[in-house]
Amino acid sequence: MQISHQRILVTGAGGFVGRPLCSELRNRGFTVRAAVRASGEFPAEIEVVTVGAIDGNTNWTSALQGVDVVIHLAARVHVMKDEAADPLAEFLKVNLHGTENLAVQAARAGVKRLVYVSSIKVNGEETHEQRSYTEQDTPAPQDPYGVSKWQAEQALQLIAQKTGLEVVIVRPPLVYGPGVKGNFISLLAAIDNGIPLPLAGAKNERSLVYVGNLVSALAACSIHPAAAGQTYLVRDGEDVSTAQLVRKIAVALGRNSRLFYLSPGLLHTVASAVGRSAHIDRLFGSLRVNDAKLRDELGWAPPYMLEQGLRVTADWYIGQRYG
Repeated sequence: MQISHQRILVTGAGGFVGRPLCSELRNRGFTVRAAVRASGEFPAEIEVVTVGAIDGNTNWTSALQGVDVVIHLAARVHVMKDEAADPLAEFLKVNLHGTENLAVQAARAGVKRLVYVSSIKVNGEETHEQRSYTEQDTPAPQDPYGVSKWQAEQALQLIAQKTGLEVVIVRPPLVYGPGVKGNFISLLAAIDNGIPLPLAGAKNERSLVYVGNLVSALAACSIHPAAAGQTYLVRDGEDVSTAQLVRKIAVALGRNSRLFYLSPGLLHTVASAVGRSAHIDRLFGSLRVNDAKLRDELGWAPPYMLEQGLRVTADWYIGQRYG
């Protein structure tokens, strides 16, 4: 696939990953069309189309006109405490049926390739000992979000077989960077506020991916001939324990880490008593990703090191809080 005159549609373009992805693609010379649920401000050189809610009935006709590649980011995202009456049904409405509908219409419109941003949760929730997740693992999603992403992957593979649409699947682990939300920004705030954290005993290993590295990988997946039909895992080049991550964030923020030791077993007991055991599992559990396939097949390497990504994230956080 040639870069020149390629038009790429980015769904979820107004989000945490979508905005930097649109900028990255534009900087690489692509024509970029941003699909958003409601109107939003983008640079003048980026086309914007409003598609409304995403589900099995979304009309993508105008958004797909003249498009060569779709990068599908839009999703109902994972949250720690989902208050929906039927979380799986809500996830499937957007992540399965919405994706399936988009892919069918994309194939019909003559789109050559669809890059689907899935989740490492398709592989599972944690790795043990020195093992890392790979693309060859049997999928083992543990929660409704992961299940919906895995079902969407399977649906896309069937559509690809029937229509010839090139499907590329990317499963990132935790993504951080400017605009990050959830537990990561809570950790930034705790370190910035000098709150002592009982995490010195965390000897785990976790893979992360800086948003700048993720959008670089997605750009490569959108055009590289070898990517067609493939699934890739992606990460920064360095895996860290939670304790190491806290120390690195503290350096980026210009703060002291204020780590202290408390028995992981005791922390689990206390967290279980107050219904927060899943949070402790993430802080002390490992989730390692092997991204050798992406690097080998596409010749890709992350353009940013972990410290660089944390520095940019910390600068954004400081700007938001004190700017």
